[in-house]
Amino acid sequence: MKIVAARVIVCSPGRNFVTLRVDTDEGVHGLGDATLNGRELAVRSYLCDHVAPLLIGRDPFDIEDLWQLLYKGAYWRRGPVTMSAIAAVDTALWDIKGKALQTPVYNLLGGRSRNGVLVYGHANGASIPETVEAVARYRELGYLAVRAQCGVPGLPTAYGVGRGGLAYEPAEEGLPPEHRWSGEQYLRMVPELFDELRSTFGFDLHLLHDAHHRLTPIEAGWLGKRLEDHRLLWLEDPVPAELQEGYRLIRQHTTTPLAVGEVFNSVYDCTRLITEQLVDYIRATVVHAGGITHLRKIAHLAEPYHVRTGCHGATDLSPVCMAAALHFDISVHNFGIQEYMPHTPETDAVFPHDYHFADGYLHPGDGPGLGVDIDETLAAEYPYRRAYLPVGRKQDATVHSW
Repeated sequence: MKIVAARVIVCSPGRNFVTLRVDTDEGVHGLGDATLNGRELAVRSYLCDHVAPLLIGRDPFDIEDLWQLLYKGAYWRRGPVTMSAIAAVDTALWDIKGKALQTPVYNLLGGRSRNGVLVYGHANGASIPETVEAVARYRELGYLAVRAQCGVPGLPTAYGVGRGGLAYEPAEEGLPPEHRWSGEQYLRMVPELFDELRSTFGFDLHLLHDAHHRLTPIEAGWLGKRLEDHRLLWLEDPVPAELQEGYRLIRQHTTTPLAVGEVFNSVYDCTRLITEQLVDYIRATVVHAGGITHLRKIAHLAEPYHVRTGCHGATDLSPVCMAAALHFDISVHNFGIQEYMPHTPETDAVFPHDYHFADGYLHPGDGPGLGVDIDETLAAEYPYRRAYLPVGRKQDATVHSW
């Protein structure tokens, strides 16, 4: 079997997605997600202009060799554009191998380690009562774990508070909007939110919260300490991870579990965090961390250090990536939980898939390969539309993490 074609499909059924299709001379094709929110066309160019020509004539079963070729062969390594492109190729090759061998990808990864993949949903509200109502709706839908985000009094916008519905999408068309931020007001609100949530729901429901890189280490330590009695499953991205020593400082002040890594591109981004046990969950994902091949290496490094996986799963990852994540999740031993934000009906129609939600768990399905495809005719009806994530600014207009 040889690769005969590799082409990129960009579509926007509610938001932008970049999909790589790899075809073989035996009529088997595979799909990979290459979406990089707000920089989609950069990855398309990288794939079309620099990667696709390297694939023609190669054996798609040589997944590890092709991964190393695209990583080390470029010389200029890592970074979100490069690693998203590599991930798309890698995922498509796993899809091809599964289809060719007539088995789900998880069987190629060692088989299932569990019956289903525990997921969490996003409960958002402009106020604490609205967030409590949103958590209740998720519990009624069968979710066993919910991430709770709330508007901050005095701020007109807040990360995590969507524009309605389950398919929360923060990217907006046109130039990026600017959101104001106050750490002081946020830190006053969050303990009150979780006081109310635990008072309402008790401790049978897993609760999570995302600080989204916006705190200092000492602020995060204070917040984690204040939330300890509420037994969060995790506090996510409390500080930017460029300075990984910051997590050591947080650890000195709280036992609240910490999760980080949705913006990580490689195992090198998280080696210290894992080996020094500074975090409890690693959130790197298939599309931004070099595909299934490289994400497995991160998981295997994390396992002996009691660090579990908790892959990013927002709507800026297409159903192709979600399917790949589920095959990874159900196979690795140190799986923790999977983020799950349902896509719009338009997206689901463009990307028909086998995975499904039931009783708090996602199931990847038993079809060959990843169990997901793309309707290219329908995709063509949704052309690319430029969109950006918001930009954060402090009250004095200093640019800050959103």
